[in-house]
Amino acid sequence: MKKNIINSLISIFKYTPNNSYAFSLPESQKEQTSIISESSSSFSGEDIVANIMSDLNSNLDFLKVKYNILINSDIVLRQFTLTASNKEFKAFLIYIDGMIDSKMINDFVLKPLMLHNLSNTRTNETKRITSIPVSKNISIKKIKKFKIDDYIYNSLIPQNTITKETKFSKIISEINSGNCALFIDSIPVAFNIEVKGFQTRAVAEPNNEIVVHGAQEAFVENIRTNTSLLRRIVNNENLVIESTSVGSITRTKIAICYMKNIANDELVSEVKFRINNLNIDSLVSSGQLDQLIQDNDEIADPQIISTERPDKAANHVLEGRVVIIVNGSPYVLIVPGLLVDFLSSPEDMNLKHQFANLLKIIRLISAFFALLLPGIYIAITNYHQELIPTELLFAISASRQTVPFPVFFEIILMEISFELIREAGLRVPSPMGSTIGIVGALILGEAAVNANIVSPILIIIVAITGICSFAIPDFSLGFSLRLWRFFYIFAGYFFGFLGIGFGLFVNFVVLLDLNSFGVPYFSPYIPVSNGDAEASLFLLPIWKRENRPDFLNTKRTKTQGKISIKWKST
Repeated sequence: MKKNIINSLISIFKYTPNNSYAFSLPESQKEQTSIISESSSSFSGEDIVANIMSDLNSNLDFLKVKYNILINSDIVLRQFTLTASNKEFKAFLIYIDGMIDSKMINDFVLKPLMLHNLSNTRTNETKRITSIPVSKNISIKKIKKFKIDDYIYNSLIPQNTITKETKFSKIISEINSGNCALFIDSIPVAFNIEVKGFQTRAVAEPNNEIVVHGAQEAFVENIRTNTSLLRRIVNNENLVIESTSVGSITRTKIAICYMKNIANDELVSEVKFRINNLNIDSLVSSGQLDQLIQDNDEIADPQIISTERPDKAANHVLEGRVVIIVNGSPYVLIVPGLLVDFLSSPEDMNLKHQFANLLKIIRLISAFFALLLPGIYIAITNYHQELIPTELLFAISASRQTVPFPVFFEIILMEISFELIREAGLRVPSPMGSTIGIVGALILGEAAVNANIVSPILIIIVAITGICSFAIPDFSLGFSLRLWRFFYIFAGYFFGFLGIGFGLFVNFVVLLDLNSFGVPYFSPYIPVSNGDAEASLFLLPIWKRENRPDFLNTKRTKTQGKISIKWKST
């Protein structure tokens, strides 16, 4: 009987997709439909013709179908006749409107090819003689055979970046990225001409990694702008920037940046192996790539550094790490990422070591309170009241006399309320964000106390916890601590200090087993390695930071000489 009822409900509410749809096109589109069907008969759906053909009409028909010319409004296909060596050739130009610079196409592509001038009206009989060396003092002269593709490439198109392509897959990828393609009748070659002109955001100040004593530039969404920002800081020819693409549909461009004379070859190979072995349709942000290439996606703790600051990325690439830039994302990834990296700020490198170490101690305390303070409070009030001074215990008891709910319910209620206020402040328009924070923190908190829903001491506990979570310099680590905090609240409520201690033990063991691109997560302390590197939690004076982190196994282990401040030694 029960099974029959379940099957009846499934048959009623289960969605079954319809495999056949009877769509009809308007009368005016019949001619267009016939054209599309005729073209589609030559080229089957999504199949890409391997090589560009010599017949111009075949290339034209293929691209018309591939780009849906009849319905796409931003695909421009310009057919014309060009003059080369006093002969006329049929040709066409294809590009995406809005992604190219129209002035560049007019001045440096169409004008040289279409207008009659000395360059394109030169006859075939014009001697093009080159010298071929035979011996040291003797050379013979040879007349080169006229080839239309070489002639256009070398003489007619005055554009700085132009390549000859023979594969449709390559030329289509370049058109999608903002270039234009030139096809000419009778030659199985297409010219890929760089004429990018789409709008990009200008380099501005960082939004989420603000420092007082440091550079005020941030990465943007354009990959070439980001690589230039990085190369301008590094300023060395050993900086290698390799390009690849991810996504069978989006073909998102990715730049892998490393120092050839510093970075470990195995680390670089591992990064390239993981990126090149992603079988996905699309990739639109570095956050997605972060999740796809990290070692363990079951652990909430961050394993890859994400930054919007070029100076931070440059410091790490000079240290021997690998920087990954994703086109369309203003955040770059740095691997490997260790626990000490997420407790550090780019400003630490620009401050005296005394100030930087003081700030790091404050961050450690903040991380401790952000993770454990609510759990410790509920454990003490439920199981370990003897740890509280008598006067304070009486004050807490008096403040909770009129509260009808247990401490556990109060903490969960206030923690969820605080997370809601934080999320609302991020999602609303900027002018209203501060207003929501003030309303949530002051008015709602005071109203909850007056209504005897929560005790005043709990408001203080939640407020201190929230402030400490804001002191974490890395957003991903702060999010991880917020998630683990609820685990320790439950552990403290059910088992007191025993539950918190057991939770810390389990958390510590899990993180000990975690690696980031082959590097232990607790490096350079577990296992112990050199402590004078910049990757250490606490910094030595800058003149003592002589070594790069040995857990990176870099080709160059030294960052400076034994005596770096020579003017003091003279």
